[in-house]
Amino acid sequence: MASQTGSIVQDSLHALLEDTSFLPQLQKESREQAFTSLASILSTPNKVHKSFLRISLENGKVVRIPAFRVQHNNTLGPYKGGVRFHESVNEEEVVNLAALMTLKNALHDVPFGGGKGGIIINPREHSVKELNLICQKYVHYFSDILGPDKDIPAPDMGSGDREMDWMMAEYKSIRPGEPYRGSFTGKSIINGGSLGRREATGKGVYFSFRYILHDFLKDQQTFLENSGNTFAKTVLHYKNRPLTIAVQGFGNVGSVAALEAYQCALLQNKVVSVSDRNVMLYNSEGLDIPALIGYTSKNQGDLPTTDVQLSECGIKADILDRDQVLELDVDVLILAALEDQIHQDNMKQIKARIIVEGANAPVTGEADKYLSDQGVIIIPDILANAGGVIVSYFEWLQGRETQFYSEEEVFQLLVDKMKATMDTILPQYFGDPFPLRQNCYIHSVMKLSTVLYRQGKLY
Repeated sequence: MASQTGSIVQDSLHALLEDTSFLPQLQKESREQAFTSLASILSTPNKVHKSFLRISLENGKVVRIPAFRVQHNNTLGPYKGGVRFHESVNEEEVVNLAALMTLKNALHDVPFGGGKGGIIINPREHSVKELNLICQKYVHYFSDILGPDKDIPAPDMGSGDREMDWMMAEYKSIRPGEPYRGSFTGKSIINGGSLGRREATGKGVYFSFRYILHDFLKDQQTFLENSGNTFAKTVLHYKNRPLTIAVQGFGNVGSVAALEAYQCALLQNKVVSVSDRNVMLYNSEGLDIPALIGYTSKNQGDLPTTDVQLSECGIKADILDRDQVLELDVDVLILAALEDQIHQDNMKQIKARIIVEGANAPVTGEADKYLSDQGVIIIPDILANAGGVIVSYFEWLQGRETQFYSEEEVFQLLVDKMKATMDTILPQYFGDPFPLRQNCYIHSVMKLSTVLYRQGKLY
């Protein structure tokens, strides 16, 4: 995963180096020196913080849990990024995710830098009391580097508004009298969170797909027909056709994206498959997504795994192996689980012609190139799953102003922000041979490079 981000950044810098209309003030030797500086700055984090949280478990044992906070780049504003609770967390992963946040914020003109946190635990194996203590200790150990104008954590895999409430409360107790509402985002509404924050990432994931297949296609059909671009042909193929969708991962992101597809009247959507860590459910006629969400809300987020459970909630579906979801013969595959799901060993079995990355880096670099060469449209994580950080920005603003938006206002602001990004990126994507991911990275690197140059950081 790290090499993929780094190589695409390097490719973006190389393309910009050759484009003399970009930063024309830099010429010859000074230009090469500046781009060497850019490569160094964007490929390494500013700071990597690591600690071992000393936790007293309820069984009487004392353990030390590894925890990270990586601050990649703050050129555009305070560091911003989630805290991941997962047993597979490691330093390299957190560094890469922090770099991705830097690029994502730059792409969407969100005035934050990139950061990320991680705690190496399986949250399902800890009691509520232990999780509360872990959150308190995380803030306590990293309190000097956190703050509304320094570094603003948010939820990520394995964490949610409960954990952010606990962390904000600890930050408030450590720093009495200081502003605290903007120290964490993704909080509960009663603790200053934003309406719509929980659904934001999933809504953004689906909107990024719907915008291309409906809004952009409708407004730019002539442009698409004349472009001759392989990806444009893929979009035009689906004009006014029914679409089958499979969703890998039925957590906070995947379930919301599936519900958006289920409810959308602008496209002929049909969600035929969803999966989670245990199982895949399939129905060629379409699944009852609201009923599935109702079931998971009462069963610790898990999908039904037996025919009895399906019958009890009135859902018709076949129960299959969870990994089969990737190779289904569907039009659209939404990846909302873990990274590296489509890779060298299974990329040739992928049948979907449109892939939407709801998770971070679910398609490896090799698989990304292979599928793009086949004309598969991959809407990358940097574009598709930015809804969370965009609404986190709105939450941060609301906390500073103590003025709060309605849910309708939040979603409209989210749509406006993502639409502005896509209106910038899509004409380039459908007008040249670069994959969508490369176009997004080039745009982000351009923004960061220009600001760094104007701040005098390249010499």
